[in-house]
Order: sequence, then C-alpha cells, then structure tokens
Amino acid sequence: MLTVLAAGPLATVQDRGRSGFAAIGVPRSGAADPVAAGLANRLVGNDEAAAVLEATAGGLRLRAERTVLVAVTGAPAPVTVDGRAAPFDAPVTLGPGAELALGTPPVGLRTYLAVRGGIDVPPVLGSRSTDTLSGLGPAPLVAGDRLPVGTLAAEEPFVDVAPVWPPSSAPVLRVLPGPRQDWLAPDAWTALTTRDWAVSADSNRVGLRLAGPRLARVRDEELPSEGLVPGALQVPPDGAPVLFLADHPVTGGYPVLAVVVTADLPAAGQLRPGDTVRFRRAR
Repeated sequence: MLTVLAAGPLATVQDRGRSGFAAIGVPRSGAADPVAAGLANRLVGNDEAAAVLEATAGGLRLRAERTVLVAVTGAPAPVTVDGRAAPFDAPVTLGPGAELALGTPPVGLRTYLAVRGGIDVPPVLGSRSTDTLSGLGPAPLVAGDRLPVGTLAAEEPFVDVAPVWPPSSAPVLRVLPGPRQDWLAPDAWTALTTRDWAVSADSNRVGLRLAGPRLARVRDEELPSEGLVPGALQVPPDGAPVLFLADHPVTGGYPVLAVVVTADLPAAGQLRPGDTVRFRRAR
C-alpha cells in the first residue's frame, strides 16, 4: 500500500489506456508520455500493462506502508526519500514508513512513478487510467488516498540506472498532412511547418493550444464531426491550432490540418506552458 501525502498540481493513475472503444465514444487516455511510463515499469520489473502514477509539475509525496521497489522517470523532478536525495531513472527501495517526494522538474511536465507490482486500482473498460475528459477511471489523487500495490511484476530487474536524455522544451515534431488540409489557406501548411509555436496556459492532458500566426480557413461552412486520433492538429475558428494529446475527444468538428507522428507524441506530452515547438513534414 502507498499513501498519498500530497498530490501536487495534478497526479493521476495511468497505464496504456483503453484501446478499441472509440466507436462508442470512449477515448483511449493512458500516459501522456508512454515511453517514460514504460521505462519506469521496466526499471522495477513490471509487466508492461502495469499502472503507474503520472505527476504533473512535481509536488507528489507518498509514504510506503511496506517495503516496495519504485522508479521515477520522465520530467526530471528532484527525488528525495525521507529528505535525502534519491536517484532518478533508477530503481529505489522504500522501507516501511519511508516518504518519497518529487520536486518541480526544471524541464518537461510529467514525471512517472512505478512501483513493483503496479498500482492496483479497479480497472474500467480494461484500463486503470484516469481520463480527465470523460471522467472514466479513478479520480485524480488527493492527500489521504491509499493506493494498493498489485501483482503485475515479471522478472526481477537487473538494470541499476537508465541513462535517458531529459525532455526538450523546444522539440521538433514530425507531421503528416491531415484529412482537411484543403479547408485551410494555402499558406497555412507553410506557416505550421516553418514558424515557432508557443504552448499557451490553456493546455492540459486533452490538448495543447498553440500561439503563433493565425491559420486562415478558405472554407467557412460547417464541417460534420469526424474521428480524431492522438496528435491531430485541429484548427478552430480563431485560427490557433490545438494539438490533441492522450485525453482527446474521439470526434471533432473543425478541420485537421496535420497529424503528429505517433513516435513524436511522447515529446508533445512533456510540453508545458511557455515552451516552444516546431513542426516539420515527416519523410
């Protein structure tokens, strides 16, 4: 059992998400940075389906109620155990009563904590993920929550540290043309792929609202709602694109100019307000 002492700005339980339910209006959700979440699970020897904790901008504090093996990855928040510095991207043993705390990461936004065996909250539609858009899954963590530890552990881990580059605060994301590129002005694609875009404060796990040049439409009629995928860059009437992330809606009624390739979505999931991002066409 882990007891939550403080949750920080936002802390949720996440796994690989709810795949296969988009046709009935259920988003996939899951970790915003699945690469970092997967690394945390591997460092403690978990099955890849095990649920982890996703802490936004640090501030998470936990107490171990028994001896557990944990690992912290993703945005490099300072880690302390009982007030002493602890390693990042490496397995750490917490004894009964030990308190682990995450500081504020200097870069990136989302830090992941895996415990050997996984977080064993009840699954909903096959996933333990918190979906902030639909409300499915466990509620965001609050102080006093007690989190059971499960049994989704595989072989004992044998890696003592994983040297991983920290997230970039100015990544270049590859994009492919979207299905409604012809609804935007001819220079919209050029503007998207040659200009810097700033992540606005109006961003979350659903998507990133980007500030930059206005992307004008050439067709003003209403577009029937169409299916959306993670990474879709939708352009609402104000011309400011929205990059959809893990908790995106399954449909949308604004034209999608481009789609970020799946391999680059973990970098998008680490962007925070004030960061910049550039797009280039995937080859």
